[in-house]
Amino acid sequence: MEKTAEELYRERLSRIEDAIHLKVPDRVPILASFRYFPARYAGMTYEDVYYKPKEWIEANRRTIIEFQPDMYYPPFTESGKAYEILGLKQVKWPGHGIPSNASHQFVEDEYMKADEYDAFLTDRSNWIIRTYLPRISEALEPLKNLPSLDSMLFGYHSLSMIAATLVRPEVENALKSLLKAGREMVKTHAAVSTFDEHMATLGFPAIGRVAITAFDVISDFHRGMRGSMVDMYRQPGKLLRAIEEIEPIIIEGALAAAKNSGNPRVFIPLHRGADGFMSDEQFRTFYWPSLKRLFLALIEEGLTPCPFFEGRFDSRLEYLRELPRGKVMARFDATDVFKAKEIIGDMMCICGNMPISVMQVGTPDEVKSYCKKLIDIVGKDGGFIMCTRTVLDEAKPENVRTWIDFTREYGVYQS
Repeated sequence: MEKTAEELYRERLSRIEDAIHLKVPDRVPILASFRYFPARYAGMTYEDVYYKPKEWIEANRRTIIEFQPDMYYPPFTESGKAYEILGLKQVKWPGHGIPSNASHQFVEDEYMKADEYDAFLTDRSNWIIRTYLPRISEALEPLKNLPSLDSMLFGYHSLSMIAATLVRPEVENALKSLLKAGREMVKTHAAVSTFDEHMATLGFPAIGRVAITAFDVISDFHRGMRGSMVDMYRQPGKLLRAIEEIEPIIIEGALAAAKNSGNPRVFIPLHRGADGFMSDEQFRTFYWPSLKRLFLALIEEGLTPCPFFEGRFDSRLEYLRELPRGKVMARFDATDVFKAKEIIGDMMCICGNMPISVMQVGTPDEVKSYCKKLIDIVGKDGGFIMCTRTVLDEAKPENVRTWIDFTREYGVYQS
């Protein structure tokens, strides 16, 4: 007798939860990070992802149903029309600055200058509206002409002055662009807002909302990699103050998003803490304290941090032993996952790290061989979730099927 979707959902979720809590499930769970793969699988271009939300969501639904992972990363939802209206400078998306079937690219720059920490720290709202937004959006450049928000101290006189500024043609056009882009985003969100709920009714749980640690917010979106690296030497105090200032905002937002979604798993992509970006002393000073507080704040509220350690974090593994046992799902990219098993395997669930190169150009036998190695060593005694190192964008469909089917068949634990 076939299991119902509700029974399959509970079974898959239990399998994932057992691995996270360092128990031995019935078999090794499978987490799929499809990203652009459903577009290719459905015959869509990557550019279509940004302009055809209904088709994109259907492609994801079909992919998940056909490949049957135990858990999946939700499809990202961005509007190409909204991007165009705003004239965004921080991203190039398929068909707009890059080929139609190339993955989107973040355009890194020092959108916050080295001498602007004081403005960021003392009057952040003013700085964001009048300096930062005009730098990252062509349509919002006129906002730099707005009066300071401090001018609102003067009651009705302030309102008159603000109103007079807002009707200046260039400022009015900027505000209209925001409204127009907002309407486009609402259309996109309407197409995807119930996707996770729908997939749950079909038996498939998902990773939840996203949080970004404080150092990465500063480095990714404001100072850039070069700027933040230089700041650790030239103005460490101001960098630390900025991290401390935005940390509560990040934690509060992550808690609210997770609770509103009803999904306790919080995905945390980590970018700058890898071995090649900073020394161990710098990691201990600038990166780990804030990241650890984010982890602990989530855990305290009954949520599960699901960090993705992008790059190599071999020298950072000992730090992870400072976290509560069986409360974190750590996905690894280039980190030596076999070393991770030795150092933290008794403390937290390890997720990963099937090489994406094998998935893209390997044979099915090579896929099976590496899967077997991961299951035999990292999956021993539980606490392991099978996942790829990075996203499956260019993976061969036959290799994806082999990877999932082999894990499902070979990864069974003996009772």
